[in-house]
Amino acid sequence: MLAPHGLVGRTSLKVLEEKNFPHVSYTLFCSSKSANSKITFLNTTYIVQELTEKSFDTHFDYAIFCAGGSTSKKYAPIAAKQGCIVIDNSSVFRMNKDVPLVVPEVNPEDINKNHGIIANPNCSTIQAVLPLKAIDDKYGIKRIVYSTYQATSGAGRSGIEDLKNKAEGDKLQKFPYSIYNNCIPHIDVFMEDGYTKEEHKMIDETRKILHKPNLPITATTVRVPIVNCHGESINVELESDFDIYDVKILLENYPGIIVVDNPEKNHYPLASRADGHDEVFVGRIRRDYSVQNGLNMWVVADNLRKGAASNAIQILEKLLYS
Repeated sequence: MLAPHGLVGRTSLKVLEEKNFPHVSYTLFCSSKSANSKITFLNTTYIVQELTEKSFDTHFDYAIFCAGGSTSKKYAPIAAKQGCIVIDNSSVFRMNKDVPLVVPEVNPEDINKNHGIIANPNCSTIQAVLPLKAIDDKYGIKRIVYSTYQATSGAGRSGIEDLKNKAEGDKLQKFPYSIYNNCIPHIDVFMEDGYTKEEHKMIDETRKILHKPNLPITATTVRVPIVNCHGESINVELESDFDIYDVKILLENYPGIIVVDNPEKNHYPLASRADGHDEVFVGRIRRDYSVQNGLNMWVVADNLRKGAASNAIQILEKLLYS
């Protein structure tokens, strides 16, 4: 595994310990800055090796990349050329037509279309496409409107530190404004059309995963002052009519989804409940009366686990045992 020191890397190690795959051996790689550091993993102390262009000369079957885009762009093709299948957490290869973009509950069949690299989707996209796939398969989706409420952990350790620092006078490490007591409608860089790159990721990746390249989608992504777990308000317009009770049953029976939807008892998905879990929590399921066949949902998931580490390891699990 590459880059085990970051938030996603550390979470990946935790998930791998929970899975404890039999007959699997591990090697950990990192940048020169952290080389020769030690990590205790599965009751073994590992010395983390420096990643170089020759690191994959020793045969590896699979590699999970948890580093940045520049590292993935350089080293993932080298690993793939040596016969290693790379599961990459960066955004570099996601929209490459020759690289499958996979959420195992949604499009597992795409895993086998890889040419040595499989892309892990954006965290906000992953949690959205589970309920969307369930609904699309039965009713057909005509249009999607995303509004996201994304935790500071999605911006890495520096994002969490900005939240912890609180005071406006403290030096900001990640965000353009203090995230404390603010919601910032700005994730990643702004594009020429006024959308942010994060919003484009959600739009483009949803289309690719659902195999609907022309599906109308719009998105507004917002950073909110919590540590972990993204929330999303998802509004969909469907091709056919539906019964709201049937939609809830459909979602309850879909793998990887937990429905929390009882307004009478104030039961709905919360970040505090999703934290540390791999499931996607769905609630506030209700008809949108402003359009024909409209539906609203509130979707919450742990962005470090299902939104990154756990999804990548679920892909690995499919490769190992399918």
